[in-house]
Amino acid sequence: MWCVRKMIIREPANSRDFKHYTTDRLREEFLIQDLFQVGKIQRVYSHIDRIITMGYCPGDKPQELGEGLDIWSTLGTDYFLERRELGAINVGGKGTIKVDGKEFTMNHQDGIYVGMGAKEVVFSSEDVKNPAKFYTLSAPAHKTYPNVHIDITKAKQVKLGDQSNCNKRTIFQFLHPDVLETCQLSMGLTKMESGNVWNTLPCHTHERRMEVYFYFDLSEDDVVFHLMGKPDETRHIVMRNEEAVISPSWSIHSGCGSTNYSFIWGMVGENKAFTDMDGIDMKDLK
Repeated sequence: MWCVRKMIIREPANSRDFKHYTTDRLREEFLIQDLFQVGKIQRVYSHIDRIITMGYCPGDKPQELGEGLDIWSTLGTDYFLERRELGAINVGGKGTIKVDGKEFTMNHQDGIYVGMGAKEVVFSSEDVKNPAKFYTLSAPAHKTYPNVHIDITKAKQVKLGDQSNCNKRTIFQFLHPDVLETCQLSMGLTKMESGNVWNTLPCHTHERRMEVYFYFDLSEDDVVFHLMGKPDETRHIVMRNEEAVISPSWSIHSGCGSTNYSFIWGMVGENKAFTDMDGIDMKDLK
């Protein structure tokens, strides 16, 4: 891990080396913290499918997508979205996102897709005392699709799980082929119901895609144990409120919380098929 012109760079980790990592090394490689600090911007560039995970929390001044970044030295382009697309979901107070002069009102848990070629993307909060928190992902793109604002009522809803297995939840699909077109970025929000703590069961991997999880709606004293690694040799990272974790394609990605919680998932890779996964039988987990 290193930092280049206000962008933290993470290299890929292979599964053979991964099993030797200490707790500190696991967290250094995969955990993303401090996403929302008022007036500051957090950006983490992963060489795994070149996904960028970002947190924008504007205070009394708006924040521009590429603000303070030497775009050429980090992306090799003239502007941030010259060859990229972007998705964002607001997990804070009311705000706006302006894309090439057009403003989109972003209420709590509203999402947006911004297509390749947008030159100006500006994030703002309506109330500095209750700032917007824009959790943002960007991936390489090959075609321009229209910018689309998606409030949570327009997301496709899928109910999964049951109370007896403590995994009853609702998936809200924002950036999904049934909702809108993207090049490769998929993104959505999952809410665990009260009394339910297990997400993404049964376990699976995505040989053709990687994923980033962002956990939120947790109190200061609550945690999620995020399980990752090869199915027959798992590890865990303790996650707290508003932290994200990078999940390589060879890794499972499940979590068990001390209470119910919400999380945003984002995927990039070979396709956008939500059900393209390699299931793991529970008896094979170790």
